[in-house]
Amino acid sequence: MRRQSETLLLVPLLPIFLVGMFPMFLIALLGFFGLAIFGMLMICVGLASSNEAHDAFNHDVIVHGYARRSERTAQASNMRAATRLAMRLDAVGAGMIVIAVIGLLYSG
Repeated sequence: MRRQSETLLLVPLLPIFLVGMFPMFLIALLGFFGLAIFGMLMICVGLASSNEAHDAFNHDVIVHGYARRSERTAQASNMRAATRLAMRLDAVGAGMIVIAVIGLLYSG
């Protein structure tokens, strides 16, 4: 039995890499402004993650109705964990924006 090359697994991912390479390169060339844009993107991801967590919790409550106390506790715990991650992403994004503003003020 002949073993297939592992590089064949990477061939389908090549177009994704090539399409995603240009925006990342552009953000790197923009310097502090690119860092601010990346911070704004991090904040958007955090907000989307928080909304998705609340949506999943509301979906479980509405579709499955009144659940046992242990199930409600598990659902609420999952929502809080996802919301905590979203808050961290928001904080990192805000920090990146602050660093970019400080960098723009002191470099220019």
